[in-house]
Amino acid sequence: MATPDRGKVLLIVGYGSIAKEVAKRAKAFDMRVWGVTRSGKGEPAHAEKIFAASQLAEALPGADYVLICAPETPETKHLIGAAEIAKMKRGARLINVGRGSLLDEAALVQALESGGLGGAALDVTETEPLPAESLLWKAPNLLITPHTSGVSDRLWDRQAAILIDLLERWFDGRELFNQVDFARGY
Repeated sequence: MATPDRGKVLLIVGYGSIAKEVAKRAKAFDMRVWGVTRSGKGEPAHAEKIFAASQLAEALPGADYVLICAPETPETKHLIGAAEIAKMKRGARLINVGRGSLLDEAALVQALESGGLGGAALDVTETEPLPAESLLWKAPNLLITPHTSGVSDRLWDRQAAILIDLLERWFDGRELFNQVDFARGY
């Protein structure tokens, strides 16, 4: 049985560890996955193409879905704004699970109201909790969740396993993972 999104392109902006897990699942639905990284390099196992951040404008027109997973840095503030949304296919969908500052919310509202975007989902917003007077609450075709996209019945087990692994590595003097790179800001 074919899925409705078979062959559709999912562009993941910020192709890190979370994005790779999403890519695996999208591939299971026969979606085509493209990634965007700062350098244009990354694990190609689940991505058909990987673009450099400087090529984002080239990648956007080919995407049916755009998933924002990038970290918050000075370079990523309003990474997706009116100009980027205008490059997307009419009717495309935009999802932000990264940081609220990555998306220009006024541009998103305008694109949803005009029908330029087919829909959007936000798990993060610039101001959290989202104020009652925010225009996002009235935007059409917008799903808002309260910064809970990572929550599942396995969340605490996964986090505990990572913590235990890191503690064991620390005490054994082995290399750690999930370290913050202060030069990059994440």
